[in-house]
Amino acid sequence: MSEVILTDDTFEKEVLKSDVPVLIDFWAEWCVPCKMLSPLVAEIAEEYEGKIKVCKANVDDAPESSGRYNIQSIPTLMVFNKGEIVKQNVGVIPRDSIEEMFKSLL
Repeated sequence: MSEVILTDDTFEKEVLKSDVPVLIDFWAEWCVPCKMLSPLVAEIAEEYEGKIKVCKANVDDAPESSGRYNIQSIPTLMVFNKGEIVKQNVGVIPRDSIEEMFKSLL
């Protein structure tokens, strides 16, 4: 599996201290738009494995991290580079728009 499942305990190690850019999908099991976005995120995780780290953060399982980054609507995609947020998008977007969020970092 190429997606990393985040928890509040693993967020700092997996995201903030990552050597490569990180794409995070903040989602929830009950969120229909999240389920629409999920296959695109999984494809990107496979295709860009080794170049970026793709993580999924269930807002119900990672409430501290979700709160710290003010996640109010899901799905929310965030790109981190060197521990800083560089891009953010709320809602379902096409795959090429997701790739545009991080391509300049590769």
